[in-house]
Amino acid sequence: MAEAFDVLVIGAGPGGYVAAIRAAQLGLKAAVVEREHLGGVCLNWGCIPTKALLRSSEIYHYMKNAKSFGLSAEKVSFDIKEVVKRSRGVAKQLSGGIGHLLKKNKVTILDGEAKITAKGKVTVTKDGKSAEHAAKNIIIAVGARARELPHMAPDGEKVLTYKHAMVPETFPKSLVVVGSGAIGSEFASFYLTMGAQVTLIEMADRILPVEDAEVSVAARKSFEKQGMKVITGATVEGLTKNAKDVTVQVKHVKDGKTENIVAERVISAVGIVPNTENIGLEALGVKTEKGHIVTDAYGFTGIEGVYAIGDVTAGPWLAHKASHEAIICVEKIADKNPHAMNKDHIPGCTYCHPQIASVGLTEEKAKAAGYNVKVGRFPYVGNGKAVALGETEGFIKTIFDEKTGALIGAHMIGAEVTELIQGFAVALTSECTEAELMHTVFPHPTLSEMMHESVLDAYGRAIHF
Repeated sequence: MAEAFDVLVIGAGPGGYVAAIRAAQLGLKAAVVEREHLGGVCLNWGCIPTKALLRSSEIYHYMKNAKSFGLSAEKVSFDIKEVVKRSRGVAKQLSGGIGHLLKKNKVTILDGEAKITAKGKVTVTKDGKSAEHAAKNIIIAVGARARELPHMAPDGEKVLTYKHAMVPETFPKSLVVVGSGAIGSEFASFYLTMGAQVTLIEMADRILPVEDAEVSVAARKSFEKQGMKVITGATVEGLTKNAKDVTVQVKHVKDGKTENIVAERVISAVGIVPNTENIGLEALGVKTEKGHIVTDAYGFTGIEGVYAIGDVTAGPWLAHKASHEAIICVEKIADKNPHAMNKDHIPGCTYCHPQIASVGLTEEKAKAAGYNVKVGRFPYVGNGKAVALGETEGFIKTIFDEKTGALIGAHMIGAEVTELIQGFAVALTSECTEAELMHTVFPHPTLSEMMHESVLDAYGRAIHF
């Protein structure tokens, strides 16, 4: 038997490495097992490198529109290989940083494939060699992968997953993106801004279906204004590939009609599948639901000494949710009496153009939950900083419980809303009402003033619109 640990974490993504570090901080002997890259999908193939790509597209957009700022930029172009190189460099730099943080906190890093073989025992295999480790507590943080549909099986050339879409060797002139969640919308926005003809297909009756309906409508209008073709209420029935392009057979749910869309490439962004295979769950009797591991509010699976966090458990499937679950889980193991996480208080961000961010209940869900609501809105065009930036598209929407004045939801679309949303996340966690928010002084000139005005508007007191 190899070395024994108080906490052994399987998977070194944003849930796993945080769990291992927090365990070490609390004086527990900790180890983390990783079969591929420290930082997981988020850091290596998700959150971080996609933001690097989107940053390149944002700068390219400004360069093409330099004239509107009184500037001149001639013969603006890009080298997709250099754009990708920068993105991969950012991911590599941060992945190395994770390794430094783990070593700094004296966390043992075990390279290889992990499998739970018995209660408190994990076998790690690398290059055909195996070693068994003992652990009082095992935290499963193995994440998830892109869902693949049989009739849209990725081949890395014509039909792409997010991984393929992140490292194109050549830039496509035309593209179909299937699925309009955060991943689909971000890639659709990136390729559109860089010059591709993009068609976005969504099975639901609106794009970004988890967002507030007003935000979804505004996003579609913006995408279409930029030149994107958006199709909702439709499914992809099949693909026909040839040497040059792909023909996508699209069926409209409402009337049953079909149409063919021809594009050079297709990106499949239709959800995720948890990586629960071959890690020993069945032998221990760990319960799953739709593939995801079932846990309580602290990550406990119901099996002594076995916990699970992150994308391998129930949604929302977000890196920051996984990291916070990691802290709660480890502090529960260490008997620190942590607070359970309120999933309604987890902010979500989509880095398309324009950006989208939200936290709390949508107006529709608030009403369905029985709330009588007060709703405030404030447009970007009414904000001085937004006008100065040349970013007048978008709005901020706030939702309050009419009875108590409690903030119950905030939804934004526009420039830098992914940075603004945390203000409302803090307000929700602090159980702020309209009174505290109205009495908060917001600096001028900032985009954050719109947050204040939106609150005022919910009570008929907006000043600047």
